[in-house]
Amino acid sequence: MSKKDNILLTATRLFSEKGYRNTSIAELAKITGVAEGTIFYHFKTKDELYLAILENVRQTLVREFARFFAEKKFASGLEMLEGAIFFYFYMVGTREELFLILHRYDAYELAQVQPVFRDQFSGIYNLILDTFQQAIIRGQEDGSIADLPAGKTAFIVYAMVDGIARLKTFNLYDPSALYEQLIASCRRMLQK
Repeated sequence: MSKKDNILLTATRLFSEKGYRNTSIAELAKITGVAEGTIFYHFKTKDELYLAILENVRQTLVREFARFFAEKKFASGLEMLEGAIFFYFYMVGTREELFLILHRYDAYELAQVQPVFRDQFSGIYNLILDTFQQAIIRGQEDGSIADLPAGKTAFIVYAMVDGIARLKTFNLYDPSALYEQLIASCRRMLQK
């Protein structure tokens, strides 16, 4: 692994555990065993390092969702949406550090004042919302989902799913205990 990759991997873990504000470059240098100057050689500022982490999160999610949907065949849009929900929870459980990054409040404080951070977060969430929306549109075309505003409906479903995922992220509740109830609620809301 290159020094840059090691810095990025370690920084991802630190930012996910401690948040943006409480992660220092000095601590990152100590853990990675490189000089602070080496970190700043690869990433000019702490913001640039954090943006690289967010870009990596986005690329990972794009790659993993694309792989999942390439491997799976769904009989209907409703089944596709249920698959997307299942896979989202799977990713939350197996790639916890990515979702800790996304669920930390200080990241949203940055996004409120710096458009480049807002753009990164929008790109990440739009990927997931688009996946849900595509499934809803497919379901409307095949008759498995009622004629509802696809974008707003995708947003509502995602808000429920991500709310449960946040309980897992912060070790408050196991989402698998709510999974069947969530799917049943989505079916009631979406079916004709």
